[in-house]
Amino acid sequence: MKKITMSAVALTAIMGSFSSVSAADGINILDNIKVDGQIRPRYEGVDDGNSATANANALTARTKLKASANLLGVDGLSASVGIISVNNFGYHEYNWAVDKTTTPATFTPGYTDGSKPYTIVADPQAAMISNAEVNYKTGDTLIHAGRGQVNLDNQRFIGTVGWRQLERSYDSVFVANNSIKNLSVLAAWVYGLQGVSANPTADTNTILLHAAYTVMPALKITAYDYMIASNGRSNDVGCDTYGLALTGKVKMNAISLNYRAEYAMQTDATMSIHDGDRKANADYINLDVSGNFQGILAGVNYELQSGTEADSNAHRTFATPLGTNHKFNGWADQFLKTPKGGLQDMNLHIGYKAKGFGKVLAVYHQFTADKAMQAASGTGTSDDLGSEIDFLYANKIPGVNNLTGLAKYASYSGGDVKDATKAYTNDVTKIWFGLDYKFATK
Repeated sequence: MKKITMSAVALTAIMGSFSSVSAADGINILDNIKVDGQIRPRYEGVDDGNSATANANALTARTKLKASANLLGVDGLSASVGIISVNNFGYHEYNWAVDKTTTPATFTPGYTDGSKPYTIVADPQAAMISNAEVNYKTGDTLIHAGRGQVNLDNQRFIGTVGWRQLERSYDSVFVANNSIKNLSVLAAWVYGLQGVSANPTADTNTILLHAAYTVMPALKITAYDYMIASNGRSNDVGCDTYGLALTGKVKMNAISLNYRAEYAMQTDATMSIHDGDRKANADYINLDVSGNFQGILAGVNYELQSGTEADSNAHRTFATPLGTNHKFNGWADQFLKTPKGGLQDMNLHIGYKAKGFGKVLAVYHQFTADKAMQAASGTGTSDDLGSEIDFLYANKIPGVNNLTGLAKYASYSGGDVKDATKAYTNDVTKIWFGLDYKFATK
């Protein structure tokens, strides 16, 4: 491939020099070197409907670069190293972080329009090592140690939050095996988290257990136990999440149907490393059916995250602290953290996808609380958490290999409730325009 960045050329040359020197001594340290990367510029505009903040306009670019190679001439042994960098080009019309430990919460100094702070776009200008890992594959077993990306199932509970420019990496040790036909199992210990937030490094003590058995194309059974420990951040929670999911794909002539039926429970954190971890006793339900008929897309979904009564502290609401939460409950990101009263999201989508045309999608969400919450008026209770309409169009850019374009829009209409940390009454509008270029060389 000829069209690659200079940084990719330099990294390949450096790693190649190690391989050449070692070969002269009869030891091949690095072999079969591969480099892949991504350049993703994006504009995000946000109107959060809050008179105390100014509308945000964020122009950022993500650059990723990763080099992988076989290691020491040992069959199945490999290593990779990668970096990710986010730059806003000095364009500061947005806040990338808010300090929630202060009362009232304070925004990053200097990110104001002169009279009030800009609202948040969670893409800090920062750089980090995204990959520093060693992998060993023997037969049907893979052993991993170091920093890399972990995405499990639909990323509801464990994901990299790839939508954000500084996506999450996991410091982990794991063993994965698929020696039994149709069965895959994984056991992982996660000791660190990097990325997404303004504080890119945090310790944790999390254990992930995951198993999936494919009975037939129309039925896959997945069981999991995620023992998540808090990492000490002010908005972080620790909990045990264990559940069961049934998924499958059914073809009927020209129609292809996909479904998901899932139930999970949360209990107190087994691996807690902070005395402040709150108690947990919560439930989760996800029912989803989607279809594709000659490129026409349609589907309906119901998701429940249980909550507490308005005047009760008996248990915590259901939480997904390590999930790719932007994928769920509307792209306006009003429910990245579950409201105290819980959340019921009834949504449906319709769209069209075809080669050359790209993909267009429209989604409608109706949000209600699982348990009644305090009404925003201050009198009585309500379960109205508002509604949202989302639109997306994505397509490959003609004439340029591996380049895609994206336009995306989210409009949240506020409801009539509030809890201790947030009022769900403001209308929120977000819009994105972006390009995504990926490359690979060898």
